[in-house]
Amino acid sequence: SSLPSMTTGQERSSVMSDPRYPIGPFVAPTGWDEHLVAMWRGAIAELPRALRATVSGLDDAALDTPYREGGWTVRQIVHHLADSHLNAYLRFKLALTEENPVIRPYSQEAFAKLPDSTGLSVAPSLEMLEGLHVRWGMLLGTLDDAALHRTFVHPEYNKTFTLGHTLALYAWHGQHHTAQIIALCNSRGW
Repeated sequence: SSLPSMTTGQERSSVMSDPRYPIGPFVAPTGWDEHLVAMWRGAIAELPRALRATVSGLDDAALDTPYREGGWTVRQIVHHLADSHLNAYLRFKLALTEENPVIRPYSQEAFAKLPDSTGLSVAPSLEMLEGLHVRWGMLLGTLDDAALHRTFVHPEYNKTFTLGHTLALYAWHGQHHTAQIIALCNSRGW
């Protein structure tokens, strides 16, 4: 499996050996055009299919294998994507219906240690992502440039983010975690 990269070739070559960032770290956009927005929306739409294909056929032992030493297991990554993208979708809805709302952060690490992230089949999160991304994709398809410039405040960073930036981030985020699983599968010959 392969994924389109959200980084430049030079950035990729310097980080490909770092298992945390198989497609490179997120590079925040300084702006966007219709082509970039379409690419990001396509990545959001593609994630559920790509993730399902990536974990298809993995048994419990493989799902409980960390993608790197000290990292999350494949199972935790799948459940994390459902948790994270649900929060992102809600942040979009808040920013579209309120003026510069302050969003509620959460501890990704604590969520990843809960029993529904460590002991549950990945099937519910794959199904959740499929439904969520249909709704999110429909919403994204209606957004014009003014909507992509709407903002929310992330109190953990004490920073304001646009929906355009957030769209780019979550397009990368899905590819990033899927690539971590692909790299593990390739290294193990799965």
